[in-house]
Amino acid sequence: MLTKVRSLLNAVYRSVRRAQEQGVTAEAILSAVRRAAAKGPRHLVRKIMAYSTAPQALPQVEPDEYARWRSTQSLVPVPADAGLISIVMPVCNTPEVFLREAIASVEAQTYSHWELCVHDDASDQAHVARILGELSARLPNLKVSRSSVRQGIAATTNAAVSLAQGRWITFLDHDDLLEPDALAAVVASHIQTGAGIVYTDHDVLGDDGNLRHPYFKPDWNLDLFLSQMYLGHLTSFEAQLVRQAGGLRSGCDGSQDYDLVLRCVAAGATVAHVPRVLYHWRAHAGSTAANADSKPYAHDAGRRALQDHVVKRHAGARVDDGANLFCYDVRYPYADRGPLASIIIPTRDGLDLLRTCVESLYAKTQYRDFEIIVVDNGSTEPATLAWLEGMSRRDSFRVIAADVPFNWSALNNLAAREARGEVLVFLNNDTEIIDGEWLQRLAENALRPDVGVCGPLLLYGDRTIQHAGVVLGMGGWADHVFKGEAPVHNQNLFVSPVLQRQVLAVTGACMVVARETFEALGGFDESFIVCGSDVELCLRAYARDLATVYVARSVMIHHESKTRDPRAIPESDFVRSAQAYSPYREEGDPFFSPNLNYMASSPRLREEVQ
Repeated sequence: MLTKVRSLLNAVYRSVRRAQEQGVTAEAILSAVRRAAAKGPRHLVRKIMAYSTAPQALPQVEPDEYARWRSTQSLVPVPADAGLISIVMPVCNTPEVFLREAIASVEAQTYSHWELCVHDDASDQAHVARILGELSARLPNLKVSRSSVRQGIAATTNAAVSLAQGRWITFLDHDDLLEPDALAAVVASHIQTGAGIVYTDHDVLGDDGNLRHPYFKPDWNLDLFLSQMYLGHLTSFEAQLVRQAGGLRSGCDGSQDYDLVLRCVAAGATVAHVPRVLYHWRAHAGSTAANADSKPYAHDAGRRALQDHVVKRHAGARVDDGANLFCYDVRYPYADRGPLASIIIPTRDGLDLLRTCVESLYAKTQYRDFEIIVVDNGSTEPATLAWLEGMSRRDSFRVIAADVPFNWSALNNLAAREARGEVLVFLNNDTEIIDGEWLQRLAENALRPDVGVCGPLLLYGDRTIQHAGVVLGMGGWADHVFKGEAPVHNQNLFVSPVLQRQVLAVTGACMVVARETFEALGGFDESFIVCGSDVELCLRAYARDLATVYVARSVMIHHESKTRDPRAIPESDFVRSAQAYSPYREEGDPFFSPNLNYMASSPRLREEVQ
């Protein structure tokens, strides 16, 4: 018994210290304790013990498990000869075994109409010229050129591109490997989609010969691409597109491929994704795959390329460094002039939650151009009514009485019609602000002309993830990916949970929409009573080519239980959700991956054969 008491006291101490380090006020700590204690002493103890332990990132999938999964995957059918594809390979002092294996992986391609264009950037190790000469004598579709002085990666790649005669150009690093059906899949995608750019999934080849760290990417995701060059390998281009862009730029050496994609996309190129691991990125000493810090200059080059891109699309935008190497933070100018934001909070009693929410809004929000509209859906407790009356004396606080049967969609639509702001913020009363920039970041993205809806990173009280974007079809309906995981930069099978990206939907617990966009979309569908209309609004925006963006740098607490009782949801909401979520429930979410398990909110390998 004494041991248990000592453990609990230590957990209390760790919890308080951790909360203080994260900027949580004493009042907020006491409020959280009161809420947990109201549910009983056991619940309080469990909350303290859970919060006292910092969440850890998920472990990577083991090579043996990944090898078993790979053995279940079928080959890509080889398309009819659709045209010549040129593999471009810049070379410089490549270790002999790496160079031979890279070229052997090209020779092993099931699609036979290829040429390999190699330019040697003045290698001074004799084996490079010897191997290339030997292979040129044997391979009629190998083209080789060489510079007498060192030029750098972009100029060397351009020299190899000048040899290419194919309809498509794809890039292969001199120490990496292609899967045998890589070219077949890329060519098929170009033909079927008409895309000017095609990318695939990839993994990492270790020094031990094992493949590991598969990276299963979403379909084309502009916001993620502006946060990180996630396309990586393998990327293929229409040859004419590369030439019209003027090739690669030496000023972006290290991120020359990032820069090329950005310029092609800016010129109107469409992008397609083949969700298969078709490229093996070799990790060895000095490679970025093994050690990201080996090429810090590449990070700077990527930021310059990104700044060139965003300022042309969004005048006044700027690119800051992200929290991690090769990650970026794009800031948009649309909220700089301080447009009014209307924060709409439906409530019925629950004063403890509501007061925490509102007080944190006033105390923490750095963006001061906001009004708060509380939609009172029939509160009866004297303390709640007195508090609302007192708060209404503030110029920035209003109460709208709505003593009607609960309908989340109707309550929010009612308040939206009364709101004065250019930006509408739909917020649950069980949220708590912990990040001063939360509103600025959401508003500046919601006002972008290409965006429909935005949502933040929501954390449980123990600081694990409650919401980092909604995946349609997850759990059979729709669920929050990364739920219960640590909010840390970690590409475990899928994208990082703390990078901004496009998603199909965000949760209505906090969603932000420009008023003009909300009215054009027709507001929330009031045939949904409790849940589903938040996702449905995002899907309507998507159908109009307006992105829904998960803004990871906007963070708040959502004091929601980690499980929702489905008995509280009316049958009509399930019926409407089934109609609205189709076809994504059946066919998959384009911003997730068919290689991952839809029945797990944390990324896990999908078990059945693809």
